[in-house]
Amino acid sequence: QVQLVESGGGLVQTGGSLRLSCAASGLTFSSYTMGWFRQAPGKEREFVTRIWSSGITYYVDSVKGRFTISRDNAKNTVYLQMNSLKPEDTAVYYCAGNSAGEGWNYWGQGTQVTVSS
Repeated sequence: QVQLVESGGGLVQTGGSLRLSCAASGLTFSSYTMGWFRQAPGKEREFVTRIWSSGITYYVDSVKGRFTISRDNAKNTVYLQMNSLKPEDTAVYYCAGNSAGEGWNYWGQGTQVTVSS
């Protein structure tokens, strides 16, 4: 059974930092593309960033230069370092796994990030 478990969310002031972690089990982690999505209140879930098995990364423009995704295949864990946080980053953040040709088929339960102004 595949499980993705996020941690590290919380309340932070504008300009602060948080690091989210997502521990994966039940899948061949090193072969999966991993990503982070977020959903703000009253809005649809949106893609934030992804990291391919090769280590190549991609970010949406709104987080470029502030967020960094990384992975540790030995620990089956993907991270999201978030710096210079803004109130508009407030959302529930979800970790997801993508197997080639199957899309984002595995999801975590989400972790709340709240940035106060």
